[in-house]
Amino acid sequence: MLKEITAMKPLSVATAACLPLALCLLPAAPALADPARSATTDALTVATFNASLNRDSPGQLLDDLATSGNTQASNVAETIQRVNPDIILINEFDYDANSAAVDLFRTNYLEVPHNGAQPVTYPYSWAGSVNTGVPSGFDLDGDGSTSGPSDAWGFGKFPGQYGFVVYSKYPIKTDQIRTFQNFLWKDMPGALLPTNADGSGWYSDEILQRFPLSSKTHADLPVDVDGTTVHVLAAHPTPPSFDGPEQRNKKRNFDEIRVWSDYVANRADYLYDDKGVKGGLSTDANFVILGDYNSDPLDGDSYPGAIDQLLTSPRIVDTMPTSQGGPSEAKLQGGANLKHKTDPKYDTGDFNDDPRPGNLRIDYVLPNTGTQVDEAQVFWPTRDDELFRLTGLHPFPTSDHRMVWTKLRFPAAEPPAPEQPNPGDQGQAGPSGAGKSGKLANSGTHVGLLGMIALTAGLGGALLIVQRRARRRRA
Repeated sequence: MLKEITAMKPLSVATAACLPLALCLLPAAPALADPARSATTDALTVATFNASLNRDSPGQLLDDLATSGNTQASNVAETIQRVNPDIILINEFDYDANSAAVDLFRTNYLEVPHNGAQPVTYPYSWAGSVNTGVPSGFDLDGDGSTSGPSDAWGFGKFPGQYGFVVYSKYPIKTDQIRTFQNFLWKDMPGALLPTNADGSGWYSDEILQRFPLSSKTHADLPVDVDGTTVHVLAAHPTPPSFDGPEQRNKKRNFDEIRVWSDYVANRADYLYDDKGVKGGLSTDANFVILGDYNSDPLDGDSYPGAIDQLLTSPRIVDTMPTSQGGPSEAKLQGGANLKHKTDPKYDTGDFNDDPRPGNLRIDYVLPNTGTQVDEAQVFWPTRDDELFRLTGLHPFPTSDHRMVWTKLRFPAAEPPAPEQPNPGDQGQAGPSGAGKSGKLANSGTHVGLLGMIALTAGLGGALLIVQRRARRRRA
């Protein structure tokens, strides 16, 4: 290359005068992509787990977590450590106003090794108040009494029972959290409010003026994943069971699921959060729906189409996590499982098989369309696996639910637009005509060593060299 350059004739005065103009007329080489930025986020492991860390009386969970010796809590922590999710929703985790249980579980269990599993650290967490166990003062179940867990706004023996918590390795944007604990069921257009056999409403107008749709709460938690916001949409709809011909629980479950279906699909103008702000997510937002939704697409007691509101939404990816333990247990346990339509490899809950409902798929991790799914699993080992001790058989050592986890790559936030050079600012550094970056103004071509050498060569040779330089930058 140097021989080619030194053999060229010196520029004439006229040619040299034309060279700056000729250089400016060359096609600009495209700016190189930042190798540190890709079209997606790094792989993010996201999980949901109904861990059955609920207790029969207030304060009991705090007592159990105050030391590191609770066997069930240790099993829950080890299960989490084995998967090591970046973000996890834990359903059925009793709520207390000071989040003391959240901190105790983190310190005494998650950050302590279990049976060779490494500790996991979550600097960020969130737990909010829920409707379970909050007395309504009304006879909601029609048994003639206004007290008891079925007469609470969400089934529960005390306020906060069956709550949930989100742990995260990434910052939660606490100032942008939205909750929907107080949204009234009657305010959902076309709500499936239960009715009596004669068509009259199961609930009086007085009750409906206070009846919240969410049996716990629905929470939108924006998480900052290296500059990309992912909305964690957490909920735990009521089971579609334990009711009569009015189907009050089935219909409530359906509409609780519908909240997120509308929220992510630009159909939530009616929805107001607990601060009075209306509306749902923008259609270009990243999100992941997490939780125990108590609804199987084909089996169980759900109102028809309940979970399909999410699974068939064009805004949502059904990650379809699988396990080896699910099919094995369905076959070994038999009963209702033998008549199920859902493939047992998708099951996430181990329930009564005789007479019913059998094992079901009811726990979900559902990201937005455009998300890359690298892996999706249900933590359900087979009986010959050493880790089967964490799932086991009834009475379960940990929970009747199985952790569901996926490894996801969300569409990354767009990088800031590059600053356009000011035509009037020729800069202080670099050769004449170059800005502060060492680039020719309004050009993507760097002025490097070869460009300087070209100034001593003939015009044709100079153009040839610079063009070759530009072509290499495109490669």
